[in-house]
Amino acid sequence: MAHRIPFRRVDWINTVFLVGIILFAILAVPVYLWNHGIDWFIGGMFVFLVLSTGLSITLGYHRLFSHLSFKAKWPVKLFTLVFGACAFENSVLHWASDHRRHHKHVDHDNDPYDISRGFFWAHMGWIFFKIIPQTPLDNVPDLRKDRLVMWQHRWDKLLAVFVGLLGPALLGYLWNGPVGAWGGFLIAGVLRVVVVQQSTFFINSLCHTIGTQPYSSKCSARDSMLMAFLTFGEGYHNFHHEFQHDYRNGVKAWNFDPTKWMIWLLSKVGLTSDFRTVSPSRILLAEIAEARRTADMRLASIDALSITVCERARGAVDDLQEKLATAYHELEKSIAEKAETSRHMIDCWRKDMRELLDSLANLKPLPA
Repeated sequence: MAHRIPFRRVDWINTVFLVGIILFAILAVPVYLWNHGIDWFIGGMFVFLVLSTGLSITLGYHRLFSHLSFKAKWPVKLFTLVFGACAFENSVLHWASDHRRHHKHVDHDNDPYDISRGFFWAHMGWIFFKIIPQTPLDNVPDLRKDRLVMWQHRWDKLLAVFVGLLGPALLGYLWNGPVGAWGGFLIAGVLRVVVVQQSTFFINSLCHTIGTQPYSSKCSARDSMLMAFLTFGEGYHNFHHEFQHDYRNGVKAWNFDPTKWMIWLLSKVGLTSDFRTVSPSRILLAEIAEARRTADMRLASIDALSITVCERARGAVDDLQEKLATAYHELEKSIAEKAETSRHMIDCWRKDMRELLDSLANLKPLPA
């Protein structure tokens, strides 16, 4: 079994980091909480960093840089680039390149997190292996022209470590000494990274496995309200794959999409603009087309079932008819045989009676 593992392709840095930080969170965080609990400052840092890094991935990495679904001023770009790096999901240049290839080749070999290779592969297994030869960053020429993007591309690892891990530890130390430092590092740093990463990974795995497909079934992408709550609105993945350049994922008024709301709010203070949207008529047409396709499939399955039932019923009737015909022939044969036997017995009886009458006729009368 060991010789089948492509060790030359293993990305040891990513593998050790991902596995290590998950194990660290599972083992060390409960020990810290058992011994020291959590106060409002550490909890507040955790919440702030979950929101800031999570939204930096959804609003910045995904909708702004990967899909260009709106325009943003430099403060929004800088914030999402810095805190997006703190999610430890690579630079936005690599992230956007992988994501654009995912949309172009979804469910096929060139899809980096192709769900057809298995749930774990799409979730995080793909990160454990290098692509050989290395895929060129030739699908992000627009991002290469952005000086802030290229600055983050050069320094994303240092930003991740110093802002995402050591920053919370330092603030925790200033708050409560060594105990606060460990709390900031473990809760607002390590645990927060795991929570944000796994939420992002579930979009690539769970949202291509479980959920509904109201807009299109051309690919495996599905809508999941649960994942929308866990990923600031990214769970409406079926809509996103059908209309990837729309700045909204939850297009309905009742959809939970905080990223959409944040983009809209930022526009009110002049920080975002030029929203790309799909017309309601196109969305409705997509829904109608998919509903019709689903109905046709169900009708076809019902017709197939009806045909199967009819064929089985017809076969059963034919079998019954054959059995009745056989029983009728056997009954006729039995009746004929019994009639023949009866005729033979009657003939014998008549013969015996004639002989008896003849015998009686030949008897002489008794003397007086």
